[in-house]
Amino acid sequence: MPTVLITGGTGMIGTALSRHLMQQGYDVIVLSRNPVETASVYRASSTQNSFRPSGNIYYAKWDTDKQMIDAQAMSQADYIVHLAGEGVATKRWTKKRKEEIKQSRTKTSEVLYHCLSTQPNKVRAVISASAIGWYGPDAGKVFTELDPSADDFLGQTCKAWEESIEKVKNLDKRLVRLRLGIALSNEGGALAEFKRPVRLGVAAILGSGEQMVSWVHIDDLCRAFIHAIETPEMEGVFNLVAPNVVANKKLTLGIAASMNGNFYIPFKVPSFLLKLIMGEMSVEVLKSTTVDSSKLQSTGFNFMYPTIDAALKHLIG
Repeated sequence: MPTVLITGGTGMIGTALSRHLMQQGYDVIVLSRNPVETASVYRASSTQNSFRPSGNIYYAKWDTDKQMIDAQAMSQADYIVHLAGEGVATKRWTKKRKEEIKQSRTKTSEVLYHCLSTQPNKVRAVISASAIGWYGPDAGKVFTELDPSADDFLGQTCKAWEESIEKVKNLDKRLVRLRLGIALSNEGGALAEFKRPVRLGVAAILGSGEQMVSWVHIDDLCRAFIHAIETPEMEGVFNLVAPNVVANKKLTLGIAASMNGNFYIPFKVPSFLLKLIMGEMSVEVLKSTTVDSSKLQSTGFNFMYPTIDAALKHLIG
């Protein structure tokens, strides 16, 4: 089986993708600033996982400041999955934080391009993450891959992100960019935030609750990346969201019912309070974004969890 080199491989998505790849027999190389420490953390956590890998996982050093990737890792890679980037929702959006979010994506893309163009390699394709932050509020519209980027912070960040990796096509590498929706996983991310108030018996509906959320189950997300690796005809931009978007209110109440049955109290968190607590970042949780995934499905990809009910049944029970 081929070897897949992953940037951002220690995050929620990267960790899940590594497991999926290994289950299917791929060898995985995770890039890290401190590969020895990262490997020890993985070994400690993997003892708690029930999955049985048939592939191997390795850790290699990279240094974005020095534009360096371990030469042996580059020479072994058949595919690169580019996930690296600071978490968008982990800290308040100060001017400094916004620049960190943008630079963590564009700078790592530049490192990949530099090393691909200067180091011997056999890389066939680069599968790069992007995000549906590319799109603005839907205002009743369903977004497709042809729609332009929004003029807001995330829209322009995603545009710079995609443009920064576009250059690998000049090296005769197949490039796929997957615009990710809200990933639902038991390992953290958005679902953990939705669960937090439910544990206290409260279903916290954000704003009006009518805003549409374009989401994707973590297993479908990982399967789509592998599908992009294994489908030579795939090239360009694809929206990676479940085919059935859901209103914030339905999502929140669905999570509450899955966790607590009927023992919860619905509570609307006013928009002004979210803006006060979250600042500019509140725009994203209050924004309605309806995104179409039919282009991805036209390549032969089928979602295991096409509806939010199916996803929550699997994730929560």
